[in-house]
Amino acid sequence: MESVFNFFVRESMAQDGAAGGGDMLSAMIFPILLLVVFYLLLIRPQQKRAKEHKQMVGSLKKGDEVVTNGGLLAKVVDVGDNFILVEANEGVQLKIQRQAVAAVMPKGTTKSL
Repeated sequence: MESVFNFFVRESMAQDGAAGGGDMLSAMIFPILLLVVFYLLLIRPQQKRAKEHKQMVGSLKKGDEVVTNGGLLAKVVDVGDNFILVEANEGVQLKIQRQAVAAVMPKGTTKSL
């Protein structure tokens, strides 16, 4: 058994380390290409959506009809710096964070339901 072990050890030590290394540039092409694909398909679209959401939240005004992340459809009654006051139904007003707004709906959406 020891002779087989010595055979493999001698053979592995006899191999030239530089022959299997290859060119550094060719070894880095795949990881760089992978990073570029991740940026184009995942990171960039997410940044674009976040920018659009920030603009939408910043442009909220009284009278807008919005849908929250929780699915609540309501009309904006008052706008503050961090919170907005929405009216879900007559006499039912809720204070929610601006960031909780998922979408601004077209005017008249609440009346059509």
